[in-house]
Amino acid sequence: MLGVFSKNCSANLVKMLYETKFLISLLFTLFIEIFVLFFILKFVFRIKKSPIPKIIFSGVVASTLTLPYFWFVLPSYVLSNNYLLVGEFLVFVVETFIYKQILEIKFNQCLIVSFFCNLFSFVFGLAWSNLFF
Repeated sequence: MLGVFSKNCSANLVKMLYETKFLISLLFTLFIEIFVLFFILKFVFRIKKSPIPKIIFSGVVASTLTLPYFWFVLPSYVLSNNYLLVGEFLVFVVETFIYKQILEIKFNQCLIVSFFCNLFSFVFGLAWSNLFF
């Protein structure tokens, strides 16, 4: 009986650690992508009509709607050697449309914003995970 209990505890601990990594990654992604989103909109495109709360809201919506699928759904349906490429592409596309709907900016601007938000969060995420995970 003790052996079964130990196996269950170990399985729960591994599962908890993966979920904890997800939550840390979500917070990290939110921080990076909202910062990049704000920087590009305000300093590159010089868009004045997007208030800061709307920018933050769009970043939160985009990341919280896509990251769970990237972490929990896609791994079951995409081959492991294509997972990052397919997953990042799908996130890029979905977030482009989210930014278009919420921020009401030009589609090509949404493509650029989504690309750079995901590029920075991916690169910094790789560095972060190599240091701490």
